[in-house]
Amino acid sequence: MGMGKIIIADIMTKEPVVVKPGTNLAECTKKMVAKNVGSLLIVDGKKLVGILTEKDILWALLKKAKKELASIKAEDISTKKIATIKPDITIREAISRMKKLKFERLPVVHENKLVGIVTVKDILNFNPEFYPELEEFAKIREQSAKLKRFEKTKDSKFVIEGLCEQCGKKDLLCKINGMLLCESCKDSI
Repeated sequence: MGMGKIIIADIMTKEPVVVKPGTNLAECTKKMVAKNVGSLLIVDGKKLVGILTEKDILWALLKKAKKELASIKAEDISTKKIATIKPDITIREAISRMKKLKFERLPVVHENKLVGIVTVKDILNFNPEFYPELEEFAKIREQSAKLKRFEKTKDSKFVIEGLCEQCGKKDLLCKINGMLLCESCKDSI
């Protein structure tokens, strides 16, 4: 069977980690840690209604008052607009969709029911030959994040992209105390 014939149903995780919409943030976090996953799919019956990622939880921890955290439910902070794929598309089509959307994971839905999830890791575990193609995806995502940071800070003290004078990492740099520093080193001063 050629690579073009392998479909997502062949490699997807068939029993993704799910929670109900009313599951509280603490339970969601415990489940992510216990199952060693970076996201939870929120389902109502078999219908996918949201996705909760590590970033969503970190956002809540930073933005919400400590006393509010106990009352936050998965549905309160989850992403409601979800990109999904069908189980019968090919791996190549899935990679193309992931690259276009800049997502590392896509829920798999058939006839409005969640049937699995496919991740970059699933694809690489199945066929490491896709590594160069997915590495390009990671570089695009990284450059996109740098551009966003640059746009956000172009009016501040950020000046150029180069090597940080403290850690040697290539990044956007700003001049602090006469030294060109990356964001991480700047924040540690």
